[in-house]
Amino acid sequence: MLAGNINTAENPTTPMSKIRDYAQFVKLRLASLVVLSAAIGYVIGAQEVDWKKMLMLILGGFLVTGSSNGFNQIIERNLDKLMDRTQGRPLPQERMSVNESFLIAAIMGLTGIAILWIFMNPLSGVLGMLALILYTVVYTPLKQMTPFAVFVGAFPGAIPPLLGHVASTSGFGEIQFEAWLLFVMQFMWQFPHFWAIAWVLDEDYKKAGFRMLPSLGGRDKSSAFQILVYTLFLLPISLLPVLFHMSGIVSAIIITVSGGYFIYQAYVLYRECTVEAARKLMFGSFVYLPLVQLAVMIGK
Repeated sequence: MLAGNINTAENPTTPMSKIRDYAQFVKLRLASLVVLSAAIGYVIGAQEVDWKKMLMLILGGFLVTGSSNGFNQIIERNLDKLMDRTQGRPLPQERMSVNESFLIAAIMGLTGIAILWIFMNPLSGVLGMLALILYTVVYTPLKQMTPFAVFVGAFPGAIPPLLGHVASTSGFGEIQFEAWLLFVMQFMWQFPHFWAIAWVLDEDYKKAGFRMLPSLGGRDKSSAFQILVYTLFLLPISLLPVLFHMSGIVSAIIITVSGGYFIYQAYVLYRECTVEAARKLMFGSFVYLPLVQLAVMIGK
């Protein structure tokens, strides 16, 4: 407590510092990427874009995602103290109390689900609630227990484009075939994405007891091979929207070129098994998903 008091005295709370803390708490950049995939799913599904609904989808999706990230940090606050990457977050540094954090996360989650339910359709609200529960209650505790957590976490992680597509439907809401294609594409993408991050942060993760890489050997050929295999499967899955006439030839070219380069990055990681190769694959994954989703959207 003394250290926390000294830290507060040396760095008094200001409106800007509080905004920065809240941005860290909701993982602003990650939440923005999630909301983008939901918005793209909505545009793909909509016959005509209703911009008011689009804005409410973005707001509701952001609140639910921010809530999930907030609850994740509450649960892992003591583990975050152990890792270099996370020890500067507001909870480990005691710049936010658990009570304050819980209240903010709860309000965001309930408000986001209500917005999706009321302004989109009830099924959108149900999907938002399901994503929040799976991420918070199932995925987060599993991270310390088994690498299988990545598989579990891929389900809530793939819901945003499906939710966005469902938001474009009327009545209670409907999960159409197109929505499942978007779900499967984002589901498969998460394996090379998360494992590349886990490779880069493996030493830091070990401090908190997280087992995220697919092989018990950690940064070894087995993990690199599995990353390469999932990246190879990602390309034909990403081309499914073209196969089922959601998009055309231009989209197919963009997806193929992007997928080919992504596979090359995964192959380099398999060949070299270095942190630098994993870091390039990680950044490549951040570019790949929105680029492919935008290609499908524009193609339609």
